[in-house]
Amino acid sequence: MATTGLPRSTQVDVARVTESLEMITPLWSVWILMTLSTQPLRYAEIKPRLPWLNDGTLNPKLRRLADAGLVERTEVTQGHVTYGLTGRGADLLPVLTVIAAWGETHLEKPLVKNKDTGRLEPLATVAPAQNIEDTLALIGSRHATPILWALKDRGASSAKALSAAAMPGYRLSNIYPQVDRLVADGLVRKDGRAYELTANGRALAPVYRALSAWAKGRPLAEADTHPLWGQAPAAQQTKSGPWLTTQPRIPAPATPVPTAASPALSTQPPATSAAAWKGGDLFSHQIPVRPIALPQAGGPRR
Repeated sequence: MATTGLPRSTQVDVARVTESLEMITPLWSVWILMTLSTQPLRYAEIKPRLPWLNDGTLNPKLRRLADAGLVERTEVTQGHVTYGLTGRGADLLPVLTVIAAWGETHLEKPLVKNKDTGRLEPLATVAPAQNIEDTLALIGSRHATPILWALKDRGASSAKALSAAAMPGYRLSNIYPQVDRLVADGLVRKDGRAYELTANGRALAPVYRALSAWAKGRPLAEADTHPLWGQAPAAQQTKSGPWLTTQPRIPAPATPVPTAASPALSTQPPATSAAAWKGGDLFSHQIPVRPIALPQAGGPRR
């Protein structure tokens, strides 16, 4: 368990959430989980839905998710193997819905070139899986969650106090690159010598409530409150279902997607056209898309 200077109960909660994030943060994990959200699929059925992942990437990702207990490999008959979500993996879907909602609301839209004008414009619709992975990129680093929880627990804190709470055992100088990244990501702001959560950082409350409930093995519907993060998310934010693998807010098809159909996910694989949105573009950046800068944060929207 990660050691922090937070109260014991909070420390245990942070450790569970951090371990949960480690399971789902690796690139493309969410896309795979969402692809399997409707029904178990054979490997040959998964491939067309994730056409930009080659065998050398997809196979290890499936094995890792199976090792984490989120995906199960079932040998139906000899030579007929399917991959599907475990009960634990299925319980994660409503949590992913909450994370997608935060990303849709608080992350800037990627810029794409308008094929008619040639100008860069915000992408009209971002796939839920993409919003989730971008959100996880902000909070999934090793010390991000302990720092955010420490600021939520203690309020405005100096670097020294924050280091003692979130990164005990480290040199004071180690806190600066970690917290500065959160400042650059729009989740934390610096006021003089003190750091505190921005509105975007405070808005992570539903995300952390959901992750905490899942980490404890509790259904999201039972996570009414959290001692640190307050009231549970509204009912409409906790719905889950096959829509996760389609465009946002478009109902899932009434029948399963045929094996030969186009990929169920709502991005395109890497393409040669400059105007096409490339599924791997957003995730190839070292620095993820920034949260929308609210007026009080003082930064422009990228």
